[in-house]
Amino acid sequence: MEYTPVGPVTSSPVITRCPANPVLAANDVPYEALLVFNAGITKFQGKYVMVFRNDYGRREDSPHPRATNIGLAFSDDGIAWTVQPEPCFALQDDDVRRAYDPRLTVIDGRCYMCFAVDTAHGVRGGIAVTDDFDTFDVLCMSVPDNRNMVLFPEKVNDKYVRLERPFPVYGRGGGSRFDCWYGDSPDLRYWGNFSLLLGVEHVPYANDKIGPAAPPVKTPKGWLTTFHAVDIDTSRGKNGWEATWQKRYTAGIMLLDLDDPSKVVAMSKTPLIAPEAPYETDDGFRNDVIFPGGMILENTGEVKIYYGAADTVECLVTADVGDLLALCDSPRG
Repeated sequence: MEYTPVGPVTSSPVITRCPANPVLAANDVPYEALLVFNAGITKFQGKYVMVFRNDYGRREDSPHPRATNIGLAFSDDGIAWTVQPEPCFALQDDDVRRAYDPRLTVIDGRCYMCFAVDTAHGVRGGIAVTDDFDTFDVLCMSVPDNRNMVLFPEKVNDKYVRLERPFPVYGRGGGSRFDCWYGDSPDLRYWGNFSLLLGVEHVPYANDKIGPAAPPVKTPKGWLTTFHAVDIDTSRGKNGWEATWQKRYTAGIMLLDLDDPSKVVAMSKTPLIAPEAPYETDDGFRNDVIFPGGMILENTGEVKIYYGAADTVECLVTADVGDLLALCDSPRG
């Protein structure tokens, strides 16, 4: 497949990287850890809560880690985190090889976690609910191949709503040209009314795939939500631990209709976050990767956006909600 290079990109000037970045790394974890990233973060029962992907164990014959679990951390300020002594989530199923990339959403006082699982029959997406992060009730699992599911924090028109990224390998010209889709449910178990929300062709800084990132937040102008956008440049060589890494992940931002979130009201035609800081571009597992997994709108109007950087560490940027809404001033084209 031919890829037209996107060229240089930069982060929006409205974001500020946290001076404490990375806010979580492998050396913060009190058990075996190698790569700590792609976390879900929310506020729950008076605390900031983070569930994070932890890849651990080096292989002798491959740069890829040996295994993955999901860890748990708490914070009073959203910056300094205390990791709990043990991982918090695993699936007991012979078909499941690992669970990873969690996302958190609080709905009606309960905390819901979307997650991905690698199985012997493909990648699946799941939704679980917990009240204490000790016990999780798995509500649903998708068929293969699907992942990057995120839930909205409240019902819309009496339906639960989620965004997701299926893998239609026989469509869209082959390869990994994947898009962002919408679906809804009466009960969080049975999902339908699927429709395309945003395609790769709508994002000027993507030439490979896009998909959901952090769960949306509600504003008077609409549902503000991030997405991930991937571009490939075949001239890129070794750019991390692997022999070749030709992809770059950036974060975009868009606004969805309050009453019909299957519609994109507007979006920024340039990235919100692009890889620029050393912990995003140098010495990571896969350099030049930005992947948001948590977005919190504070009462002050500050928005905290948490993201995995270089598939290695967890980081934070902040912005004013008004500035983020102002970026979404272009109708989807």
